[in-house]
Amino acid sequence: MPDLTSAPIPPVTDSDHVRGDVRDPELLVMYADFTCPRCAAKALAMRDHDEPVVFRHFALRTRHPRGVALAHAAEAAALQGAFWPFHDSLFADQGHVDDPHLWARCERLGLDVGRFEADRHCAAVAERVSSQLREGLRAGVTGTPALLRPTVD
Repeated sequence: MPDLTSAPIPPVTDSDHVRGDVRDPELLVMYADFTCPRCAAKALAMRDHDEPVVFRHFALRTRHPRGVALAHAAEAAALQGAFWPFHDSLFADQGHVDDPHLWARCERLGLDVGRFEADRHCAAVAERVSSQLREGLRAGVTGTPALLRPTVD
């Protein structure tokens, strides 16, 4: 009979989006979708209480069609050093996530909108988002938000 247990979540690396100290024993890995209201509530509460967190994308196109596009947008902002401000702004205002609002968000954060547009449509960003989704699925994530303890090497 095959072993049907989940794989461990990938360990935290330098390429992860980490808020807080990666060595904090309370650190959690949060798999989330920017269109999920429960994710927004949890993410903003964790920020407000300075809880250490690693953010990973878990955007299922079939469940939240705009979630994948927003994950790509957040990764494009990350390439300009603004992942966490963009993350917070998306979760703080989930009602305004179409392209004109994303561009206005970029301008408010001082990002290069042209670069943002190019980056959010690039293959590397798409692969990062889909890779995190696959890793989450292998680790047994079935919904969002999912809060897991990171693997310790």
